[in-house]
Amino acid sequence: MPTYRDEAVVLRTHKLGEADRIVTLLTRQHGRVRAVAKGVRRTSSKFGARLEPFMVVDAQFYIGRSLDIVQQAESLGAYGADIAGEYERYTAASAMAEAADRISEAESTPQQYFLLVGALRSLSRGEHAPHAIMGSYLLRALALSGWAPALDDCARCGAPGPHDRFVAQLGGLVCSRCAPAGSPRVAPDALDLLRALLAGEWEHVDAASEHALAAASGLISAYAQFHLERAIRSLGHVAARPAGRTP
Repeated sequence: MPTYRDEAVVLRTHKLGEADRIVTLLTRQHGRVRAVAKGVRRTSSKFGARLEPFMVVDAQFYIGRSLDIVQQAESLGAYGADIAGEYERYTAASAMAEAADRISEAESTPQQYFLLVGALRSLSRGEHAPHAIMGSYLLRALALSGWAPALDDCARCGAPGPHDRFVAQLGGLVCSRCAPAGSPRVAPDALDLLRALLAGEWEHVDAASEHALAAASGLISAYAQFHLERAIRSLGHVAARPAGRTP
């Protein structure tokens, strides 16, 4: 039988028939995979709980004509319950999964897989504020895809910074001459936070003010949705809260 095995994180699921589900996964080696998980909605299913959103599994797939079939799934990271149990974690994880789904449509790499798994692990453990983890993930995932925002020199003409106008459509920070009329100014602490989120400097992130984190989150949301060419619906439900560890 034509089969393959891979590590995967579950991005989303859809009901199929009375007992099955279509599962969308981001795999380590095979990119995005859509597969049927047969019988997982039955109470007797042995691996249905392992194929819930945000779970990480070692799965075996049978190659089908249009959709593959999940034959086995062993848990590698049971993050779903801890994430789903808190609204802010759940909405942040949902936004990350939406972005990962969109990015992997065109191209996927093992680095994208590991980045998402690491973000979900951190989210499930409450290591940092949920929307800070989400913001860092979005910036770094976009950077891996070649869409890193310009946070020093002007994104349009290359003029050396510092600059204080952030325009998502132009690629990040722009100088006053390149900025479209009416472009809002961004406070220095919010720009410093963007750099820290992109670099994964969590000591700086956790010490940031609520105002700076809210401003940075808004810029990241606009930038991500412009470059992914699709609205990330879950971002509308992500509520800003102070940086730091979640309770």
